[in-house]
Amino acid sequence: MSAARTFLFKKTYTFHMLDLKTIHAVLGEFEDRGISRDTMIEAIEAAMATAYKKEYGKRGQVVRAKLDMNTGTLSFEQVKTVVDDTMVRFPDEDEEEHPHKEHEELSEGELPRYDAEKHILLEDARRIKRDAELDSELIFPLEPQDDFGRIAAQTAKQVVIQKIREAEKLSILDEFGGKRGEIVSGSVQRMERGSIDVDLGRATGVIPYEEQIPGERFRPLERIRSYLG
Repeated sequence: MSAARTFLFKKTYTFHMLDLKTIHAVLGEFEDRGISRDTMIEAIEAAMATAYKKEYGKRGQVVRAKLDMNTGTLSFEQVKTVVDDTMVRFPDEDEEEHPHKEHEELSEGELPRYDAEKHILLEDARRIKRDAELDSELIFPLEPQDDFGRIAAQTAKQVVIQKIREAEKLSILDEFGGKRGEIVSGSVQRMERGSIDVDLGRATGVIPYEEQIPGERFRPLERIRSYLG
């Protein structure tokens, strides 16, 4: 987003669907895992915006979600950038017959194609907001959808699961990254195609066939010590 201003229309719609107590509890748990509240809120908002657009939006539309942490409500808005003919190109008759891709690939020096879903011409913007400027944004509230509550709950759950996995992965990397070059112990988990999976507690190590001692044999659940490379 440029340094130009964003104009927000006063009328807003809210979606009463998220349990604020649960949200704060989850955010607290993530802070304990080293993920900030702001990071989690941004992830939830981005996922909600994507879900809303997928279900109800249009090609090219820019949708944002806002989560009010005081009330637990969500609101959605469509964003349009103020442009003129120096910033976008207008399709000819041949182009109009072929819908363009949402994320078009531009050659060097080529202007993006005008899209009424994400652009608004300066003269039109000034009919709405007298002091609208080029490259600023106009925000249009989107109306609530009756069945979005179910989608929102499912989306929020997916975000939480994804972030948990990311946090655990980073935590494991921090823990075992500092042990590189050391001898660690674990139990044999399984043997497959010559490789051995070793249960190290919070992670699984792999001993490739070529790095094993010739003639050595292992049994499932057997405790072994190995070099962490």
